[in-house]
This record gives sequence, C-alpha cells and structure tokens, in this order.
Amino acid sequence: MTLQAVEAGITKPFLSKYITAHHMEKAAHGIYNEEDVWSDELFIIQMRSKAVIFSRQTALFLHGMIDREYSKICVTVPAKYNTSHIKYSNVEVHYAQSEIYKLGVCEVKSSSQNLVRVYDKERCICDLIKDRKKYEVQLFQTAMKEYMSNKEKRISTLIEYAEKLNIRDEVMKYVEVLV
Repeated sequence: MTLQAVEAGITKPFLSKYITAHHMEKAAHGIYNEEDVWSDELFIIQMRSKAVIFSRQTALFLHGMIDREYSKICVTVPAKYNTSHIKYSNVEVHYAQSEIYKLGVCEVKSSSQNLVRVYDKERCICDLIKDRKKYEVQLFQTAMKEYMSNKEKRISTLIEYAEKLNIRDEVMKYVEVLV
C-alpha cells in the first residue's frame, strides 16, 4: 500500500518506478498487486477503511460455518460512519452503536491468506438469531448446527454477548434445544 511505503521512508517516485518495473496493477487507490495475483477484495476493503469489520454471511463463511460463499460482502461500521468510500454494489453496510460495535472482534485469514477483522463465531450467532427472519432457513440452520456441534464453542461468551445485545431469551431457546 502506498501509504505504508511512504511511512516506511520510501519515496513516491521510487515506488512508482518499482510498480512499473514489476508490472504491478492498481487494485484500488494506493493498493497494487502483481499482475498474476488475484485481488483480495476483503483485504482491499479493509485497507481502505480501518473501521470495517466483516459480519453476517461474510463472517459466517470466513469461519467455515456455512457451506456457500456470500453473495454480498457484509460489513459493520460504527453508527454515523461515512461509508461513501466503501459503498460498492456488492457491499452491504450495517451500522452498530459504539458500545457494541467492537463486541467479539477477531482476525481470521481471507481466502487469499490475508488477516482481516471479523466478528467471532459467538457474535455471528447472536447476529444470526437477532436477525433470523432476514436469513434463508437453510443458511440459518447450517450455521446454528455448525456452531453447536463445534467442540470449541464458547457458550458462556455467547450468553454474555446475548445479554449485551438484549437477546438473551432468544439465544437461550436455541442453546437449550441444540446443546
């Protein structure tokens, strides 16, 4: 990324020559790829906006909790955040109040092996239950079964998040049935 190179003391003219000499292609403003490398769309979106946290179907897919790739990239940003620089046709933006915006943030590898910020599995399950009517039944069931059958599930964290998101009773219904 151009900004990181400049911060590391590399001049823009030198960087420009390097980009040209190595036949690099512009992936986004200030972001370049080698010509034979696929762009990592998630990584690029996050580099363009440090506030982005991947959420909903995108997060479920990155955690391996659903078996089909997302149709839109779902991101969450703080309430009132200006998203004009990340609004693309394939990006669905959600807003969260500051007290819950960073709840459950972790990092996972994208399909191109770059680390990206995403909500953890417990936050994903809470969001899934909270907005269950917006999801296809099959996607909802797959994610719930995958989480509940996972040996590394953290039920106490799930309930803690549910309390903070004011959905404890709804979450408990699923925990009692599926655990």
